[in-house]
Amino acid sequence: MYILLANFSFLEIWYVTSTVPNMLANLLSETSTISFYGCFLQFYFFFSMGTTETFFLSAMAFDRYLAICRPLHYSTVMTVQRCIRIGAGCWVCGFSCFLLPVYLISQLPFCGPNTIDHFLCDPGPLMKLSCVPATATEVICAVFNSVLIFSTFLFITSSYTLVIRAVLRVPSAEGRHKAFSTCGSHLAVVSLFYGSIMVMYVSPTAGNPAGIQKIVTLFYSVMTPLFNPLIYSLRNKEMKMALRKLFRIMRFGQKQPFKN
Repeated sequence: MYILLANFSFLEIWYVTSTVPNMLANLLSETSTISFYGCFLQFYFFFSMGTTETFFLSAMAFDRYLAICRPLHYSTVMTVQRCIRIGAGCWVCGFSCFLLPVYLISQLPFCGPNTIDHFLCDPGPLMKLSCVPATATEVICAVFNSVLIFSTFLFITSSYTLVIRAVLRVPSAEGRHKAFSTCGSHLAVVSLFYGSIMVMYVSPTAGNPAGIQKIVTLFYSVMTPLFNPLIYSLRNKEMKMALRKLFRIMRFGQKQPFKN
């Protein structure tokens, strides 16, 4: 599990790095420009890392299924070597999947004004810049996104359905609480990430207003990676104790009278 978490944390760092520095540079500069090749490189890396994240979330759900439903087999199935192979497979598959959408969109004829109504190179605004209707490409991308999102989401929900069934059979309340606590943080991360990308990419992009696209993309590209370390850290006892201590100090400080 910790090998997968380490890979997931490394992925989140680069996931944010692919968009935030350029976004901040555009906010601070008067001329917000990006080259054609730079735009499609950002498009490829951002969505490839997002796809890789869906595979890692699926792998982590399978890990929790084995740990709770097959505890006696866990150490023999999820060996260090197998975890490394699973992690490598997630990276390779994630960076291979989005080659087709990037190629299809890059082959569209673009004519001016080449102004992207977004803070990153997203497929929806890019296809709107095409000189000709891109209905076929839009439908292909929507189907591709739907298959990718729903297949991994159904795998995760199936894994956790089996986990919940196994946990409910645990006789002691303490055992059920411990089992649910190990899955709670992962379920929270899955809900944040999949909830936002389903709103954004399951339906054809032409149906989403530009303002909604920007808000949802900002949420899953910046806010979700920001929340993830906090969500996983709240499982740590030392982290919980430090937060309680901080809240006590803040409450105590507010009650102290001001001195002249």
